[in-house]
Amino acid sequence: MSEKPSDDQPSASEIPDDVWEQFTRDTERDISSAPKEPSARARMVTERLREQDARGETPPGWRTGPAWQEMNGRASRRRKLWAVVGVVVTAAVVLVALKPSLLPGDPFGTGESGAAASPLPDETAAPTAAPGASDAETPTLDRPFAGSPAERWADGEAGIVLPEAKVVGAVSADRVAQALKLTKKLLVGANLDPKAVRGARPEAALSVLDPQQPGLLDDLGAGLRSPSRKHDPVTLFSRFDPDKVRPAGDVIKTRGRMTFKKGTQGGVAVRADYTFVYPVVRADGPTEVTRTIVRRVLDVEVADPARYKVTPGRLLLMNYDQEIGNSSCFVYDGYLHPEFPSSGSAGPDPSGPATDPYDRSKPIEHGDGGDCGTVTRT
Repeated sequence: MSEKPSDDQPSASEIPDDVWEQFTRDTERDISSAPKEPSARARMVTERLREQDARGETPPGWRTGPAWQEMNGRASRRRKLWAVVGVVVTAAVVLVALKPSLLPGDPFGTGESGAAASPLPDETAAPTAAPGASDAETPTLDRPFAGSPAERWADGEAGIVLPEAKVVGAVSADRVAQALKLTKKLLVGANLDPKAVRGARPEAALSVLDPQQPGLLDDLGAGLRSPSRKHDPVTLFSRFDPDKVRPAGDVIKTRGRMTFKKGTQGGVAVRADYTFVYPVVRADGPTEVTRTIVRRVLDVEVADPARYKVTPGRLLLMNYDQEIGNSSCFVYDGYLHPEFPSSGSAGPDPSGPATDPYDRSKPIEHGDGGDCGTVTRT
């Protein structure tokens, strides 16, 4: 039982709340034994504060208010930071709700492949086998490389990574670096330049080649002006007829490697082995996407101008070879002709062996020139 307060003692309602609050804190801190049931006065104050808090009438200095903010500015900044983070997290939750595939590992089973999020490392040596099988997905305008190993390849020029230039015999590292850069410029101009891919004259690629190399530019020019089986520009340049097809997006996937050694012309020889994947749609409107895969192997040299009649800063094209997947056979109009799944082949029925155009582990193989082979995937 509690004693009734005398008339000359202040009643519980007359004692300031902050005094009782301080008294309660000090008492609890000083007690070392197990906590006891709070007094009636403590219960009264606590209950009144709880009711005021529920009505939004919490007095200044309690939990919120000028006194707390002034005393604890550092904690206030921390709360602001968490508020900003909270907004970001909320936005992220909304974004994931709209597109669950943004989460790694596809935890909700949306069926979208996560391969695009894990690009392959640069190719520094010949692969030992063809790329593994990909999910059977139909390419679309949003994902033109769906169902293809190239979905994990680098985009365009990013896939042409130059090796570190080093001294080769009497050739300085600077001259080796120049040869590597010129080779990359040739590859880009012949296979990645948007205008050239759309059928324009590949001026950037031609500008890298030495005009003093006998017959080279004449033959290439003849093929660009009047394509024929003997002078077919697609043996060096990736070109599509703009009246027939157009690119499905701005990305061409690229994978390969470049090596160098001592050349036969007193300089440095460079070998480039790269595969390019081109997604296209018909030019007349339908959005069906197909892909043409072109592998090119080039051997070029930068000769010693002190010993040979060459143009400094230009390449000698010693050899070039190609393997083209998904393009009509025996068409010599200077363009690649992709075939669409919904249409029949424009050329003769395939009679040659089936090959995987993504297999970079083997050298380019050639038949007798009379066979039209098939590809196992595009």
